[in-house]
Amino acid sequence: MIKIPLQIIELENNNYHILIEGNFEDGTSACWIIDTGASKSVLDSNLSQFYELTDSDNEDDYQSAGINQGMMETSVGKIHRMHFGTLELTNQKMALIDLNHVNEIYEKYTSYKIAGLLGGDILMQYKCIIDYERKIIQFQTS
Repeated sequence: MIKIPLQIIELENNNYHILIEGNFEDGTSACWIIDTGASKSVLDSNLSQFYELTDSDNEDDYQSAGINQGMMETSVGKIHRMHFGTLELTNQKMALIDLNHVNEIYEKYTSYKIAGLLGGDILMQYKCIIDYERKIIQFQTS
């Protein structure tokens, strides 16, 4: 089991987001929102240096519905290597969405820049457990 520290951010009164720090293949640090309500993980489409476009196994899998935005235009990218602590993700497919609107909100309240959202696909694959009290997330690797 791999335990990784979390940041719990209160953007506004009683409006919490859970963040985890990771590193891209070249060592660039990146903040990710843990999004238990997202079925698929998402990468900011503006970070083109960290992914390559790829075909989806099932095009409908990577369509994204934003709460206030209706259906959002998405494409699919593959990150070759990504680290969260000692957890290494390789050849991970993610929905690509422009996250400028998310980062504009974060700029108002924090210094964090969001690279993406870790969704249910990764959280289920690694049987993740979020411990709010200890501010850690646990990934099961076996």
